[in-house]
Amino acid sequence: MTVGIALAVALVVAALMIPRLAADTLHEGQSDTGAAPEMEHIHGIGIDPGDGTVYAGTHHGLFRIADGRATPVADRVQDYMGFTVAGPGQFLASGHPGPGQGGPSSVGLIESTDAGQTWKTLSLSGQADFHALEYRHDRVYGLNSMTGQLLASTDKKSWEELSSAQIADFAVSPTDADFLVATTEQGLTHSTDGGATFEVVESAPVMIFVSWADDGTLAGVTPDGVVYTTQDPIDEWTEQAHLDGQPEALTIASGAQIYAAANGTVLASTDGGATFSSMVEQ
Repeated sequence: MTVGIALAVALVVAALMIPRLAADTLHEGQSDTGAAPEMEHIHGIGIDPGDGTVYAGTHHGLFRIADGRATPVADRVQDYMGFTVAGPGQFLASGHPGPGQGGPSSVGLIESTDAGQTWKTLSLSGQADFHALEYRHDRVYGLNSMTGQLLASTDKKSWEELSSAQIADFAVSPTDADFLVATTEQGLTHSTDGGATFEVVESAPVMIFVSWADDGTLAGVTPDGVVYTTQDPIDEWTEQAHLDGQPEALTIASGAQIYAAANGTVLASTDGGATFSSMVEQ
């Protein structure tokens, strides 16, 4: 790893790990006049399997991406630091409350069963700020930036620690609950024991975000925006497109369908990452 890349990864990892301490400092870009929030600082992308709609969890709320537009969902303008889709209309998220919402500065794990229209708190309010979330194998996996722990829960209420390694992002194998990959300052790592231990993947490029599709295709993106894909994370990776801007999030739906965020917009690829185009008309 070159010094430049190592420094870039270290800076991004540090930024993703820093807890947000006060809700009123999280929305400096939001207008006090009640102007509609803008989609910026995208922290997570999810696809609703019920209708294929793409959603983005951002610094200023949840957005629905369709017909070339990014439309705010409901009126909950909060900072979604972590966001994932668990099923049709079922979303999981974390982050910080918006203006006037009150409560602890970190919301813990929250859930919506009506595609983001309403939310309820499930657990760890004031104790967790999940910067990465994933629902797989009937478990919720979350990376708590307040403690640095990678946690898992089968009931969304009680949690077990899987790892305390410094991780920026992670993905869980669709076929093996004990096989995880994680991005770190040292490079991509993998675990075969449910996250208890991780080893560096020497064949993989240094990446900041990773995502694993149900069909077994794994995608990752480097700190400078180069997308890679593979069918085996400990084997060779194939270089794909270069995103125009610093990557903010990554989600892969299938070997052909990949979504990424850069420069405050959601990009989509339908050719396995070879090319990307904006889903939002400029």
